[in-house]
Amino acid sequence: MAIKIEMPKLSDTMEEGVIAKWNVKEGDKVEAGDIIAEVETDKATMDVEVFDGGTILKIVPGEGDAVPLGGLIAVIGEEGEDISDLVDGSASSEPAAKDEEKVEAAAPAEKSKAAPAAPTSDDGRVKASPLARKIAEEKGIDLTSVNGTGPEGRIIKKDVEDFKGVGSVSAPSVSAPSAPVFKSLESKEVKISQMRKAIARRLSESKFSNPHFYETIDIDMKAAIAARSAMNASNDVKISFNDIVVKACAVALTRHQAVNSSWLGDVIMEHGDVNVAVAVAIDEGLMTPVIKHADKKGLAQISAETKELAGLARERKLQPDQMEGSTFTISNLGMFGIEEFTAIINPPNACILAVGAIRDVPVVENGEVVPGKRMKVTLSSDHRVVDGAKSAQFLNTVKDLIENPLSMLL
Repeated sequence: MAIKIEMPKLSDTMEEGVIAKWNVKEGDKVEAGDIIAEVETDKATMDVEVFDGGTILKIVPGEGDAVPLGGLIAVIGEEGEDISDLVDGSASSEPAAKDEEKVEAAAPAEKSKAAPAAPTSDDGRVKASPLARKIAEEKGIDLTSVNGTGPEGRIIKKDVEDFKGVGSVSAPSVSAPSAPVFKSLESKEVKISQMRKAIARRLSESKFSNPHFYETIDIDMKAAIAARSAMNASNDVKISFNDIVVKACAVALTRHQAVNSSWLGDVIMEHGDVNVAVAVAIDEGLMTPVIKHADKKGLAQISAETKELAGLARERKLQPDQMEGSTFTISNLGMFGIEEFTAIINPPNACILAVGAIRDVPVVENGEVVPGKRMKVTLSSDHRVVDGAKSAQFLNTVKDLIENPLSMLL
């Protein structure tokens, strides 16, 4: 008997999935455990495997099509089996049919690219400015092929300079300077990915439901720079400044549990574990892999885990458990030269730290102006959970730990 393969729930917040890639086609034989498709969810691209062997009798959605949870994506059974009662007339050729419709729809558009007849005056001459006529003559352009954008369709200088050559004649040999060519941008609609939909929904809810407030502190980075250089000189795993920030926040969260909390409506959950999410930028938006128990890990381990998880994030290969359970989030734009910014809280966290670039600035030490290395960090806090004084105390602890990096090891 034929078996319906339905869109599975591949993440806890998934409402629909998009077929990113089919690994099989109709008529292929499959065995239990085979991966038949890759599905884009709101968090990652996940594999869909089959639990029964047989022949792929039907593939319903095409690549790029969205399917709701429980929606039919394929049918497996014995070759030649009648499955009309299962697929309700769905055809695997639908994507191809859609492509044909697009081609047919595109044909009239291509015809429209031909330049419309140029407007003429009462004496039959094409309406064009003297300068436009001169440039057209020099370039050998037939003015009847140029689309005028001046008053009443009059051809002006810009129309001739922008003309792409349809209907032009051979240009005479004239040594005239070539006009600059500017690339034109085209308006286009960009399909919204499942991840972008999830980001829009979650961050909109966070921004407009959680009362955000922001506090910024400036950190002296000289000691951290020196410590990082010393560690990297004798360590195969290279430590980044972000790794140092992750470790400092993890230690600070153990001392300020109110910041390591979540608003649950009836209660505030002060988490016993310290799980730090690190925002990673990819083409579709942001992913937030989580460093579990970051307070109990050394800098080398944090660095190795962050690099591995960031790589998986960019390849869209993160598993749901690698993105869940965060109690605090760090977003770092310092590598892009951003000196200071505010971030939207990543629910269900109560706080998120925005990390800016390390700046070369003059500072006053012992009454003298000397070169300094400074970095601004801004904490966004949910005022339902954390008060201003508690957030300030947390930031001062982070500052003290980064300015005295050896204290993080005690």
